Amino acid sequence: MTDWRDRLDDEQVDKLETSAMPDWTSPMLATLTDERFSSPDWIYERKLDGERCLAFRDGHGVRLMSRNRKRLDATYPELVDALEQATDQSFIADGEIVAFTGNRTSFSRLQQRIGITDADEARQSDVKVYLYLFDLIYFDDSRLDALALRDRKRILRSELHSQNGLRFTPHRNEEGESAYRKACDKGWEGLIAKRADSPYQHSRSRDWLKFKCVNQQEFVIAGYTDPQGERQGFGALLLGYYENGRLKYAGKVGTGFDDSTLETLHSRLASRSRKQTAFDAAPDEADQHTHWVKPELVAEVGFTEWTGDGRLRHPRFLGLRDDKSPRDVHREEPAT
Repeated sequence: MTDWRDRLDDEQVDKLETSAMPDWTSPMLATLTDERFSSPDWIYERKLDGERCLAFRDGHGVRLMSRNRKRLDATYPELVDALEQATDQSFIADGEIVAFTGNRTSFSRLQQRIGITDADEARQSDVKVYLYLFDLIYFDDSRLDALALRDRKRILRSELHSQNGLRFTPHRNEEGESAYRKACDKGWEGLIAKRADSPYQHSRSRDWLKFKCVNQQEFVIAGYTDPQGERQGFGALLLGYYENGRLKYAGKVGTGFDDSTLETLHSRLASRSRKQTAFDAAPDEADQHTHWVKPELVAEVGFTEWTGDGRLRHPRFLGLRDDKSPRDVHREEPAT
């Protein structure tokens, strides 16, 4: 059988680093930009609205890890099964776990699986999930970080076999602007543009860029208001982000909740009650119906735009995230 290294040229082989597989490696992160461009030196992938996942396979089996090093095995056991069958070799693969509503990835639907931590319960869930792989960081006994992205993708597709629930992220070459327009027309979140010859960097990089069709990011929950009328639980969440170590107020979100979320999230918030606000300055609209909480929960929120005074316009709650520390939540600004 032909060894995978035999399909590499001498320059590519020289970039391989023989190494024991690390227990952890930080994922590469994309930078938001308002620029849209086409280039033969870049590839363009669909921006998936899910949970980032690093898959580790060694002699002890498969581990699924979130970007903040939380184990995801029990939440997505069917993906563990698929990865165990994908190859006999050890590897670290990078991807995104998603659920679909129609042909759109839906973080709100995936939220129904994120809260499950029992493998048997997860297998019985009617929320089908998929792992879209888009990069390979380690394979066999070699680190692939220094290889060009196109070469890493080629090895990923040739050496890992697609199984039920396991898919490879398709990409387009060169035509970034038309791909972006089509993505927005289809209601996708956007595109990720990636420099085709870039190495894998374990940090945020401008070699990966986010072309967003819609505004969406994480916010820290630091308070809530009382419900009005027949609504149960709470009325709205008070959101913020960190800037220079201080929690800045970004506005309230009062839509996107079903009755179950209103009840369960209210219980979690009430257990985190505090007397004083965690914001650097209490919002002007805070009154006797406002309750402050410890800034420990992170929400994913979609919105149309930022207002001139730094508030979210038309925000909508999409779900809670447990794969990002509150202190790592910052306002996403297009790179200049």
